[in-house]
Amino acid sequence: MRYLCLVYMTPNAFDGYSAEQSQELIDRAMDYDVELRGRGHFVTADALEPVTAARTVRVRGGKASITDGPFAETREVLGGFILIEAASMDEAVAIAVKAPMAGVGAIEVRPILDLPHS
Repeated sequence: MRYLCLVYMTPNAFDGYSAEQSQELIDRAMDYDVELRGRGHFVTADALEPVTAARTVRVRGGKASITDGPFAETREVLGGFILIEAASMDEAVAIAVKAPMAGVGAIEVRPILDLPHS
């Protein structure tokens, strides 16, 4: 089964990091992707641009509304994701616990709904 690991963090999570510390965290995250790939868990992962680059789209009554930023005012924002394969929620959570970004923010683990595709 596939699980989406949504990485949430505060927009200023890396403000106190030096360039070397930021690069070390990125390297650890990339190494973890390689490790997951080797164990057959990795599907894909990516980081996201800052929330200042986001737009939220809503369509109500046939009329589109586009606003800047994320859809809600929160302290933590979506910073990236890892799509994994795991046998159970427990295994998916165990994978997320070891992700380097879990030490910087929070990782929401959510099962992918298996919808029929045409």
